[in-house]
Amino acid sequence: MSDFTSAKIELIFPHPFLRHTWSDSAALNAELRRAILAEERRSVGSKKSNSGGWHSDAGQLEFCGAAGRTILDRAAQLTNHATTQVFQGYGHEAQSFGWTVQAWANVNRQGNFNRVHNHPGSTWSGTYYIDTGMAEGRHETTPLSLFDPCQARASTFFPSTVPNFIYIAPEPGLMVLFPSYIQHMVTPHKGSEIRISIAFNLRKEPFP
Repeated sequence: MSDFTSAKIELIFPHPFLRHTWSDSAALNAELRRAILAEERRSVGSKKSNSGGWHSDAGQLEFCGAAGRTILDRAAQLTNHATTQVFQGYGHEAQSFGWTVQAWANVNRQGNFNRVHNHPGSTWSGTYYIDTGMAEGRHETTPLSLFDPCQARASTFFPSTVPNFIYIAPEPGLMVLFPSYIQHMVTPHKGSEIRISIAFNLRKEPFP
């Protein structure tokens, strides 16, 4: 029999994903929560992927003031860091890009959810979590679900072994980042409190 010691499985066509928890975010999150719930009372918002709940109009989080600008700055920092890692992972020198940024707030109460969708026309998409909406002491959560964009693989290549989705458990201060083509959803909110997050897109200029 041949010696297969040097024959190692390599994972090809990977999809980048990055998560980072910003420390010392309690005061920032309290201000974001106040501003978002005030805007929810003022504005009917938009109907996008949300079934129930509230989705603010997309923009620059102007209604959040300085706290909104902080989130946009954090999103840009994390995106630059992730982009550098992608380029280096493929053996290229890191590059600086201009980014067009859009962001919006999501407010989900019990039973509200976001249908499966992606964000075409952007490069990166991400979410920042302000409040999980779960009562203190409860360990279950309302996750973000990300799906393998290659459905042929999901249905034909060892489907009981190779996962075709992942769950991301939210926590206050957590920011996640993934390619905008990744399909994702939020399952019906289980909590008795309000689940609050900020979603954002960053589009490389010139695009693509």
